[in-house]
Amino acid sequence: MSIPDYQTIMKPLLQYLNDHSGQNRMQDVIEGMIEHFAISEDERVEMLPSGQQHVIDNRVGWARTYLKKAGLLEDPKRGYVQISEKGKSVVNENPAEINVKFLNRFPEFQEFRKRRNKKVDEIIDENIEDQNDDLSPNELLEKGIGIIHADLGEELLKGTSKN
Repeated sequence: MSIPDYQTIMKPLLQYLNDHSGQNRMQDVIEGMIEHFAISEDERVEMLPSGQQHVIDNRVGWARTYLKKAGLLEDPKRGYVQISEKGKSVVNENPAEINVKFLNRFPEFQEFRKRRNKKVDEIIDENIEDQNDDLSPNELLEKGIGIIHADLGEELLKGTSKN
C-alpha cells in the first residue's frame, strides 16, 4: 500500500480523534494513522523532495490543518489536537468520505480558502479536479518550484550558449 493522500487521511483522522477523546499529541496521532493505513517502515521514512519532512507527517499535518480550518478540530496547545463538537457531529453523520469538497460546506473553510493566494488555489484546485489529489499543498508547491527551477536552468543554458 502506498502512503495515502491528505484527503484520504481526513476521515480516519477525525474518527481517531473521536475515539481518543481529549488532547492528543500530534506525534501520537501520526502514529495512529501509520497503524491505521498499515504504512511500511520504508514508507514511514520517505521524505518530501525538500528533505525537510516525512511524507506521512506532512500529509497528516495537512489533513489536520484542513479539518481545523473547517472547525472540526481544535488545537488546545502547541503540538496537540482534539476533536471539536462540530467534528463529533460529522463523525456521527458518518459521511462516505471527508475531503475538500465535503469541507466546503462549512463557512469557516470557505473563508480560509478565500484568503489563500489565487494562483495557489488554481494549482491546487486543478490538481484536485484532475483526481491527482495524492499530493499535499507542500508537495504541489515543491513540484511547482522544481518546474520553475528546471525552466530557469534551461533559460540560463540557452542564454549562455548564444554568447
